[in-house]
Amino acid sequence: MDVLIVGAGAMGTWVGRAVDASVTFADVDSDAAVAAAETVPNATAVSLEPTDEGLPGLEPAYDLVCLAVPMVHVTNAIAAHADRATEAVVDVSGVMGPALEAMAEHAPDRERVSLHPLFAPERAPGSIAVVRDESGPVTEALLASFEARGNSLLETTATEHDEAMETVQAATHAAVLSFALAAEPVPDGFETPIYDQLSTLAEQMTGGTPRVYADIQETFAGADAVADAAASVADADSAELEALYDEATRTWHEADTDSL
Repeated sequence: MDVLIVGAGAMGTWVGRAVDASVTFADVDSDAAVAAAETVPNATAVSLEPTDEGLPGLEPAYDLVCLAVPMVHVTNAIAAHADRATEAVVDVSGVMGPALEAMAEHAPDRERVSLHPLFAPERAPGSIAVVRDESGPVTEALLASFEARGNSLLETTATEHDEAMETVQAATHAAVLSFALAAEPVPDGFETPIYDQLSTLAEQMTGGTPRVYADIQETFAGADAVADAAASVADADSAELEALYDEATRTWHEADTDSL
């Protein structure tokens, strides 16, 4: 199977290593495509720009085209490259509704699957959210190769996934970044268990890539709810704060009970 991966960042490179296929990388940054190809056996790099004389250009057709671009660019990337797929188009951008709509428009007669690895590539294997809009032998082989490497597949819908990301990503990241901005490191010995956990999350998040977090906030709602909740806490008197605490307790402890 010949696979074109458009986007040679960390996630695109991870896909290239995980798939059992002949892999070609393309990226707006030709150096990134070359670097990704050097980490994957028998992979090659091509140029997205026909005027770039340093690399060969894209072939007209590949069995599978995988879009591993930032989520804010995935629909444009699908429009530009889906017609190079002879069998299947997939994405690993992290937003499913817009990606699948673009695939249906630009690759209506191809297999179409949206994937969201719910982990950073360096933490693989892990859980991969999957929406099979139109599955078939090529995408099934791709998913089997992911499972063979220890990943688990979480079957979902585009709506369920994108709504969950409002909490899992947008609200969570907004809360952690807000803590990182509002709090300060304290002298050794003053830490509490909750502070320790939040400071660990702040260190982890601020060691990442700012653009990724910015794209998530642009794509998914969730940050406004965090801001509203923080304002309610800041403005609450003692009785109101107890009521807010009780509301949060019901939300989280009832959720734990329902999952049993």
